[in-house]
Amino acid sequence: MSVHRATSEWALEDGQDFIHGRYGRGHAVSFDGGHVVPGTASPHVVGKKWAEKGAVDPEEMLVGAVSSCHMLTFLHVARLAGFVVAHYRDEAEGLMGPNAEGRQAVTRVTLHPAIDYSGARPTAEESQRLHHQAHEGCFIANSVKTEVRVEERKPD
Repeated sequence: MSVHRATSEWALEDGQDFIHGRYGRGHAVSFDGGHVVPGTASPHVVGKKWAEKGAVDPEEMLVGAVSSCHMLTFLHVARLAGFVVAHYRDEAEGLMGPNAEGRQAVTRVTLHPAIDYSGARPTAEESQRLHHQAHEGCFIANSVKTEVRVEERKPD
């Protein structure tokens, strides 16, 4: 078992009206390794005025976590299958909408990996099997109720 930590920190700025919802949502999310990511609420939720420009919202972090986990697990299963991945790029998309209980949620994450190989390239069936194994082994996909899809794309 392992423990993973993140710290989110926010403070009310002078002149902001917390009671009436007129306050910035910018905050910092720091991780064990010392990396700090500027965070915010989604501008789709609070509007552009209260979202921090250039910061990452929780929904984007979730999509990024699913994408990163799938990629890292895919690299592992591809290596075990004897394939050499030279480049992997995923333009993942998360869909926000009502879940089965009618609450807002990221209801689907679709991964669009484009993968270059050095040497032999897997067949379509082998690629599908590798993505399935990666999905089954991805800790993040195993942790969320969101549907995760993989739609591989050809590299540019």
